[in-house]
Amino acid sequence: MNVKRNLAALLFLLWMSVGLCAAQNQEGLKVHYLGANHSLIQVVSPRKYLLLPVEEAASEATIHVLVNNKVERTLTVRLAMNRVDYWVPFDLAPYETGKVSLDVHTGNSRANVRDAMEDACWSDICLSDTFDASNSEAFRPLFHHTPRYGWMNDPNGMFYKDGVYHLCFQYNPYGSMWGNLSWGHSTSTDLVNWKAEEPVLVPDGLGMIFSGSCVVDKENTAGFGKDAVVAIYTSAGASQIQSLAYSLDNGRTFKTYENNPIITSDKECRDPNMFWHAESGRWILVLAAALEREMWIYSSPDLKNWKKESSFGRGYGCQEGVWECPDLMQLPVRGTDEKKWVLICNINPGGPFGGSAAQYFVGDFDGKTFTCDTKPEVTKWMDYGKDHYATVSWSNAPDDRHTVIAWMSNWQYANNVPTKQYRSANSLPRDLGLYKVGDGDYYLTTVPAPETLALRGKKTMDYGAFSVGKNGVAKKLPVANNGICEVNLELDARTAGKVNITLSNPKGEQTVLTYNLTDNSFGMDRTRSGLTDFSKDFPAITLAPAPQGRKQHLRLFIDRCSIEAFDGEGRFVMTNLVFPTEPYTTLSISTDKGRCRVGNLTVYPLEVENNLTIKKNIVK
Repeated sequence: MNVKRNLAALLFLLWMSVGLCAAQNQEGLKVHYLGANHSLIQVVSPRKYLLLPVEEAASEATIHVLVNNKVERTLTVRLAMNRVDYWVPFDLAPYETGKVSLDVHTGNSRANVRDAMEDACWSDICLSDTFDASNSEAFRPLFHHTPRYGWMNDPNGMFYKDGVYHLCFQYNPYGSMWGNLSWGHSTSTDLVNWKAEEPVLVPDGLGMIFSGSCVVDKENTAGFGKDAVVAIYTSAGASQIQSLAYSLDNGRTFKTYENNPIITSDKECRDPNMFWHAESGRWILVLAAALEREMWIYSSPDLKNWKKESSFGRGYGCQEGVWECPDLMQLPVRGTDEKKWVLICNINPGGPFGGSAAQYFVGDFDGKTFTCDTKPEVTKWMDYGKDHYATVSWSNAPDDRHTVIAWMSNWQYANNVPTKQYRSANSLPRDLGLYKVGDGDYYLTTVPAPETLALRGKKTMDYGAFSVGKNGVAKKLPVANNGICEVNLELDARTAGKVNITLSNPKGEQTVLTYNLTDNSFGMDRTRSGLTDFSKDFPAITLAPAPQGRKQHLRLFIDRCSIEAFDGEGRFVMTNLVFPTEPYTTLSISTDKGRCRVGNLTVYPLEVENNLTIKKNIVK
């Protein structure tokens, strides 16, 4: 009898260890536990979505999507182990004609099946015909573009066509941390109100879809059709190769080119950016050779066959991090008939205050070679904040504009900022130009796109002109829409050495902006701005060279989690995230000594009429 009992116990333990059991069934689902870290989910009664429970502290699970027992695609999801942070939808609609199963390999390292069955994901996974994407985040911006849910980093594939701006971006629809990179897609007719669209490119057999660019092929050089939208992007699998896709419906959907890849290399190369060069009658493509810290320049007659013409960058500018996300454009020089070429190069790490940033080079381009005007050791920064990266422009923009947008975060802490439903946001759109200084050097001008003026509400808070000293003067900021606003002011520092502009709330949280007349600098101190303890790299003071002279003009754009400071003439810009636990309600201006004259202080409460990325949004 004891032998039989021992044998039965042994068989039970063996059964539990290898997982030969079918677990509890959810409505419409059947879950088989095949091992301590291996399960199979069968969709028995399909609906629109399978809602996957996510816990960000959990390890990534690898999920093979099986359709009629064949692997259709693979994705990674941090399936909840101890608690559910949020849900993400897996769209079942494309598979309605087949039997769908999910082969799940978790990274939770459970000791046995019984422990694995207790993971939170199994009790909270469910089928649904809708997914509630209405905003649940206190820090979600109101006038900056964000994804409805999930992770976003680099903007890419941006183009303008038939009155619509298309913004694609690096997107993970299966969690708010980096992974599963696809091209998310939003559209706008005015650059400030955005409509969320369906992703246009998703991972395939060549890998995830990294950054790239789109052009409108007006003359049908590629043979896909007149005015086809052509995308070239990095396929990131075991290696990084360049692939092509095209759209015949104004960028709503794309078809991948059957002869991909179109550019290969044994180096780590990514983020192709292309444009039509009228003088040479060819397409030009700039490719970032990331670890070589170079930009490679190619030409093509048809967008399919590319010839490498030259390289630029070795030994130039900041060489501390990898080089990524290039853009090459010709810009007018303010007040002259002259034009110069600008090569944008985003780097990570190596930014002036740590982490990622964007540098640029000014020079000439002859259709094959870019030649920089400055010495190799000179570094010029596009933005002097910590949260401005992957800056690229819209192709085919109207009126020959060069309008750019950036990812408003930093790789030092992007995965850890205090939001869960989504990460991250884009900067305001900005128009670029050049100005020339006395020694003959050229620098970028960066100003908010004029479309941002439409954000101003009908009511303004006009505080006029007044004088301030060490004791300072405080003015109220708007309370509507969580205090989002634009602030315009002029300063005449007169006898002051420093002028401080402090944004604060009743909790004592504050961000301090300072003009230092001694060293002609502008700074932003966010060390006490609100939530800062999610990363040791977040508390920071950032500094920019300010125009010389005691008279300054400043424009501030304050959203729920960001401050963008623009010099009135565009000679510097500074972008920083802030996470105050209550909106800033007071703007105070003071000096370290002497007096400062404040002129034309005007606060514009901002309104967003139709931002579909933040309004209540039930996805059906």
